[in-house]
Amino acid sequence: MKWETIFDIAGARAKLTDLEKQMSRPNFWDDARNAAVINRDISTLQNRIRRYDSAKEALDELDIAWEILGESGDSGEDSTEFGAFIERLTKFTVQIKAIEITALLSGEFDAAAAIVSIHAGAGGTESHDWVDMLSRMYFMFCERMNFSVTVLDRTPGEVAGTKSITFRASGDLAYGYLKSEHGVHRLVRMSPFDANKRRHTSFAAVDVIPEIEEDADVRIPESDLKIDTFRATGAGGQHVNTTDSAVRITHVPTGIVVTCQNERSQHTNREYAMQVLRSRLAALLRREQKEKVEELRGKSKDIAWGSQIRSYVLQPYQLVKDTRTGFETSNVQRILDGDLMPFIWSYLKSA
Repeated sequence: MKWETIFDIAGARAKLTDLEKQMSRPNFWDDARNAAVINRDISTLQNRIRRYDSAKEALDELDIAWEILGESGDSGEDSTEFGAFIERLTKFTVQIKAIEITALLSGEFDAAAAIVSIHAGAGGTESHDWVDMLSRMYFMFCERMNFSVTVLDRTPGEVAGTKSITFRASGDLAYGYLKSEHGVHRLVRMSPFDANKRRHTSFAAVDVIPEIEEDADVRIPESDLKIDTFRATGAGGQHVNTTDSAVRITHVPTGIVVTCQNERSQHTNREYAMQVLRSRLAALLRREQKEKVEELRGKSKDIAWGSQIRSYVLQPYQLVKDTRTGFETSNVQRILDGDLMPFIWSYLKSA
C-alpha cells in the first residue's frame, strides 16, 4: 500500500484546494466567523501535508543512506556511513510519530482552540503556588508548539501564587493536544512556605474545553445573562486598573460564570467572555445530547487526594506519573519546563 493511500494525502490536498477556492471568492470575508473557521481548516491541512512531505523526504534520504551503507561494505558503528544512516533513521522516526499523532487527533473539536482553566484545590498557599507552576508549564508547552496564548482571567492568591487562571491557546490542533491535561494534578514537595521545611501535598484542577465558534444550537438570549463590570485587579497598567474594564457574565439558567479582565477595553473583554461562555454552553449541550462526558469535559472530581490524573513528586524522590496510562518519568524538571509530549502521546494511544 502506498504512503499516499495510508495517509489519504490526496484527500487532504483536494480538500485544501477546495477551501482555498472558497477563500478566493470576492465575498469570502463578509462572514467573518465562517472565514475564521475556513482559515483554521486551511492551516490544519497545510500543516498535515507539510508533515507528510517532510516524512516522505526523510524516508527518501533514509533509502539513499541504506544503499550507500550497503555499497560501502562497512557497517561498523564508527563508520561515517553508519552514522549517516542512524541520523536519517532518527529523523524519519520523529517525522512518523508526528504524523501518527496528527492521525490520532481527528476528533470533532481537535482542531479548535483550547480554553484552559486552572483552579487551586486543597493545600492553601501551596496550591496557589502550584497553579503558578502549572501555568508556567502549559505556557512553555504552548511556546514549544507555536501556540498563541491569551490570558483571559486571573485571580491572585492572598499570600502568593494564583487561585485561578483562564487562558486561550490557539494553533494547529491546540485542543487536540491539550485535552489530555483535563483533570486533577497533584504535587508533592518540601514547602518553600514552611519554615520547618516539611513535605506538603497540593492539588489543582485543570479544565480544558474546545473553543466553539458561534453555533446555531447555542442561542443565548440577553434575558438569560447577568452582566457586571468592575475595576480590573493586578497588573495591566494605569488604564486597566482605574476603569471598569473587567466583565463578569453569569448565565442565569445554568449558573455558569465567566470573567475576563485581561484587556483594556470593556468591549473586548465582553467579547472574550461571551466566547468562553458560548464554548462552555456548547460543551454542556453536547454532553447532555450525546453523552460525551469523557470526550469534552471528563468526569467531575474533587480537587483533592485520590482524584488526580497525574502526580508530580519532587521529594523525597523525583517522579511524574500519569495514573490513567501508567506512563512515568523521573525527569520532573523537563516536564515542568513544558515537555509534555511523552504524556500526551501515551494518553492518545490509550484513549
